[in-house]
Amino acid sequence: MPPRVAFQGEPGAFSEEAVRCVFNGAELQPSATFEDVFEAVEGHAVDRAVVPIENAVFGSVRVNYDHLRTHAVTIVGELQLRIHHCLMAPAGATVDELEVVRSHQQALGQCRDWLRAHVPGATPEATPDTAGAARAVAEAGDPTTAAVASRRAAERYGLAVLAEGLQDNEQNFTRFLVLAPEDTGAAPMGEGETKTSVTFVLQDNVPGALFKSLAVFALRELDLAKIESRPLVGHPGRYRFYLDVHGDVADEAVARALDHLREITLDLQVLGSYPRGARYPEGVEQ
Repeated sequence: MPPRVAFQGEPGAFSEEAVRCVFNGAELQPSATFEDVFEAVEGHAVDRAVVPIENAVFGSVRVNYDHLRTHAVTIVGELQLRIHHCLMAPAGATVDELEVVRSHQQALGQCRDWLRAHVPGATPEATPDTAGAARAVAEAGDPTTAAVASRRAAERYGLAVLAEGLQDNEQNFTRFLVLAPEDTGAAPMGEGETKTSVTFVLQDNVPGALFKSLAVFALRELDLAKIESRPLVGHPGRYRFYLDVHGDVADEAVARALDHLREITLDLQVLGSYPRGARYPEGVEQ
């Protein structure tokens, strides 16, 4: 039986492409919001989900860091997808006539320089997802309104591609996480070097507190891959930290580091241990 896999957006979204990279023949479940995706995984309405977590050009998808903490899900894999943006509009439209360009906020940000240079008079409008913007532009049929989305979306909704390669940097990769319900004991996906994602809050907002929390890894010669912070709701000036460390939670050094971290922090959560993800299209260098 094929796995049921949720993603945010409509058919033709980059998240759908990410799902197809790692799941063959999956039963796809498009979802309107990221909240819907996380609830579907947590409630076992689907077997897995694929969600974006950061883009190399425009930065983190911050809301998904919050969802990782507040939903009973675990990270079992990741991938990096090269994002190639196209400008699309109804047949007969021209770049010079455009007044509005619609897309997801992340996509608009990834193409900001191109849009300013080539359609400076067009107003950018943020939408819930790229493919949804393409569908809405196709349904409206207004030649002055365009969308930024994938070529797959243009083909699916019958739009003409006016320009492609809009991304401001060719190394425009989005990192996606593969999620499973927390209580299923799902096995990690993929092979290769493992890393572990955790989140925690410092006990005291005093000088050196963050240094001490990071030192538990340095003392054991563990390499940190990433650290991200989010404001701690209801506590101005305090933050929740998200951290990726190379190694498996079952490794002795990582386990000891986390035990040490529990002693000096609050609300430590392990979000998952999983192999470093491949880049797609396949063959793209790391």
